[in-house]
Amino acid sequence: MTSFADTPVQRQNPLIRVEGWLDRRGRAGWIAAMVLGFVFVWPAGLALLAYMLWANKFSLSGKGCGMSRRMSFRQQTTGNAAFDAYRAETIRRLEEEQAAFEGFLKRLREARDKAEFDQFMAEQGKSKSDEDKDAA
Repeated sequence: MTSFADTPVQRQNPLIRVEGWLDRRGRAGWIAAMVLGFVFVWPAGLALLAYMLWANKFSLSGKGCGMSRRMSFRQQTTGNAAFDAYRAETIRRLEEEQAAFEGFLKRLREARDKAEFDQFMAEQGKSKSDEDKDAA
């Protein structure tokens, strides 16, 4: 029989624990730690700033904030197969709708740009024909 005292305790690296603690507090926690680092020991603040830039802790997208949360949410399972299937289908549908909407916005911008360009060319043609009439 083994007791609790006989099992080896594996402690996590303190830097990893601090990083997890700051991640749970979000971007504000990272910025506060960086500012305190600059105030008390400026090389520590500089090192923290470099790490935050390298690990992409400032961005709203990418692995720093938004995407990692979205990807980890998608990969988590609740244990309820019906709900997991429903959630996966809903996320897939929302991503398709987002892609369709972004395509619509792109076509809308292109149409607006073409209309503005056509108007510019029409004004250029009109002013050129007015100059030709004045010269004659």
